[in-house]
Amino acid sequence: MTERSFLHPGAEEIALPDLLFALSDPTRLAVVAALADGAERSCGELGGDVPKSTMSHHFKILREAGLTRARPEGTRCRLTLRRAELERRFPGMLDAILKHAGK
Repeated sequence: MTERSFLHPGAEEIALPDLLFALSDPTRLAVVAALADGAERSCGELGGDVPKSTMSHHFKILREAGLTRARPEGTRCRLTLRRAELERRFPGMLDAILKHAGK
């Protein structure tokens, strides 16, 4: 069986409208807030009571916007926040959004 891989935009390809769209959803904002401490977490840890298929959609939007990096681990997936890359591209943006979101 081939291990799956995920496509991630390069840091220079991360666009502000895509980030803002991804962060406009409360569920996705909560995922980013949960990852803000820098720890890698499994997708299962981040889902709460939301259906798995819905969370997969949210994880895809976050990944494609450039907010998260997904790493396959067997049949599971682990996520990290691309904080350093985001900070270089849009200094202070993520911290300001999380601060004002009450996270």
